[in-house]
Amino acid sequence: MKKLSVFLSIPIGVLLSSLLGSCDSDGLDAIDIEVPAGYELSAGTSTVFLTSSVAYDSEAPWVSGDYLTRFVRGDRLYDDVRTSTNGDGGGLGPVYAGYSCGSCHRNAGRTRPGVWNDNGSGPYGFSAMLVYITRRNGAFFRQYGRVLHDQSIYGVTAEGKLKVDWEYQTFSFPDGDSYELALPHYTITDWYADEIAPEDLFCSVRVPLRHVGMGQIMALDQTEIEKLAAKSNYPEWGISGRCNYITERGKLCLGLSGNKAQHADLTVELGFSSDMGVTNSRYPEEICEGQFQMTEGSMMGLTYDKLDISTEDMENVDLYMQSLGVPARRNVNDPEVKEGEKAFYEAGCHLCHVTTLHTRPRGSTLLAGTQLPWLGNQTIHPYSDFLLHDMGSEIMGAGLNDNYPSGLARGNEWRTTPLWGVGLQEKVNGHTCFLHDGRARNFIEAIMWHGGEGWASRQKFASMPREKRDAVVKFLQSL
Repeated sequence: MKKLSVFLSIPIGVLLSSLLGSCDSDGLDAIDIEVPAGYELSAGTSTVFLTSSVAYDSEAPWVSGDYLTRFVRGDRLYDDVRTSTNGDGGGLGPVYAGYSCGSCHRNAGRTRPGVWNDNGSGPYGFSAMLVYITRRNGAFFRQYGRVLHDQSIYGVTAEGKLKVDWEYQTFSFPDGDSYELALPHYTITDWYADEIAPEDLFCSVRVPLRHVGMGQIMALDQTEIEKLAAKSNYPEWGISGRCNYITERGKLCLGLSGNKAQHADLTVELGFSSDMGVTNSRYPEEICEGQFQMTEGSMMGLTYDKLDISTEDMENVDLYMQSLGVPARRNVNDPEVKEGEKAFYEAGCHLCHVTTLHTRPRGSTLLAGTQLPWLGNQTIHPYSDFLLHDMGSEIMGAGLNDNYPSGLARGNEWRTTPLWGVGLQEKVNGHTCFLHDGRARNFIEAIMWHGGEGWASRQKFASMPREKRDAVVKFLQSL
């Protein structure tokens, strides 16, 4: 065992040490914790020491008793394939994007996206992605809403199908090594109602997020996040992060979850409704309500006389997601990992992928009011500031700008992706597709897509010799 110190406050712009950061100039007291040799406790008491395909999909060590019973129930509801039959285990559709939570989030991770499997929705295959659509003026289409549902139950027509055409371009690092980027071009075919002209359409594709550390995200000390926003201005790096604020349940909230920090909770109710077409107490109407050509003017006589899922069941899913363990770091004493970690800081990556944050004293509260105090007063290492950053439009003429605003987030702004657990994605899900739409096929491509506020770090990384770039990848694989 080795003893390390956790400091209660970490100043932005100070180079953090390899685990928990250095003491700030205010001289705050440190708390001693015990850390197993060779590991970092990524999420305090919720850290798990797993490296298998269930590394994202196991309960935290504190889960026991009735909470464990509810965790198992939530896990089953998360993974069970829903059917078109109204009632227990049913209620799917009539149109949908996923047939269960686990269909898109396999093993609580990221199912390989259809943008690579089938170049879109595919003729038969499941796509494991969400397709957001708006008019170019930001308005929604009356027949479709905000999400294109590319799947449907038998006898019902899906709203449309996504097609992806890839534009490939080869680039070179200063040392002569080459890398390739793939820019997706999205079109939608087989519209079920009025066909929308491409010149009137913005389309943004989102592949699943990894459900790692969701409870810790919900328990974050929000004042710490707001302080990060107030201080995260590094003109020498071109970095200036900001918070996203959104209105949920009639209240103005700090956005924390989602690609653009566009949600204040884990969107369990919204996910059941919009992604799967499962009616619930918050969203009691079918997502196809008002669509006028689903099946030639009828719904095949289908009737919907009760909600498809109860609030109790949805809270068990919420509990399951928030009670998942977070994998500990691995191979932290490997010399190449240490070299990569040093290079990570040299490139300024830590300025947005902030190493250490804290959770508020009382932990988190689930959607129906259940408290999870075990998530409180924790020092965590998510490698994110959970702020919005302009990721640019300059790379290949488009960059990461999707032209889709969310709350205060503009099309070119994205929440800093938490990196904890990222090194196990290939083990858990069998692929290394990263970024919001899965366009990056490996860590190198993900880094080289960074524009805007990430441009200076991208250039620092690019200028490193191959051995150092490889070490950064090795470091990311240790997270």
